[in-house]
Amino acid sequence: MMKDPIQNVKSAMTNQVFKNLSFSKKRRQSVNDAIREKKQISGLASWPEDTLAALLNAVKDEAQDGYAISSILFRKQDRTFETKEGELYTLLHLLENKEILRSHWKNDRKYYALTAKGKKYLAASADQSAVDRPVLRKLIEEAAL
Repeated sequence: MMKDPIQNVKSAMTNQVFKNLSFSKKRRQSVNDAIREKKQISGLASWPEDTLAALLNAVKDEAQDGYAISSILFRKQDRTFETKEGELYTLLHLLENKEILRSHWKNDRKYYALTAKGKKYLAASADQSAVDRPVLRKLIEEAAL
């Protein structure tokens, strides 16, 4: 095995230069704002509430992999991810981070299912009109942060 020739430099930097590195609250907020702005520009918070409701309904009764979820949305005439499939996986990942979905691997596929928290969001959205779903809009905005 070949030794990393700059390992000593890396170690010294970690132990000396970065040891006491910290950022002010103002600087951290500035970085968070820049990240949030970039995500909004990229359209991560632009998913329709109906799409999110259809996605949550797709995994309501049993876990589904991304392809199956995409197929379910397509059959429901939801074309949100038709030309940008990667955004579906971005949304699934964000919902998993927000503990709305949980996942597990089986036969080299990742399956997604609703958590108890996800079921509460779905139930709350069902009580709202399809035109105005503030619960889902809030979830989309939070997921995009």
